[in-house]
Amino acid sequence: VQLVESGGGLVQAGGSLNVSCVAFDDGSMVYDMGWYRQSPGKGREAVAISGWDGERIIYLDSVKGRFTISRDFTKKTVHLQMNSLKPEDAATYYCYADTAPSSWGQGIQVTVSS
Repeated sequence: VQLVESGGGLVQAGGSLNVSCVAFDDGSMVYDMGWYRQSPGKGREAVAISGWDGERIIYLDSVKGRFTISRDFTKKTVHLQMNSLKPEDAATYYCYADTAPSSWGQGIQVTVSS
């Protein structure tokens, strides 16, 4: 499955950004999808994961209440709305799909200025 991300960019602390991911998939998207992030010198961490049916959602503790993940099965997209952004949210964000093998987007930069 090919994943193509869009959105991201530069925002001041306290601002909002949205990142989106389109899955080029001939199937029905019956797999978990979500977002990971990685900042320099740190490992990649799961930010938000949506279950295959869009019902089971898991968030990184530090983004709970600020980030919202959503899926559009018709358009085969997954979105991450990020509000109240903090400098520590700055990272490269990667779209992920729990396919076999796993699928990853190319990464998109989110920069938060203090």
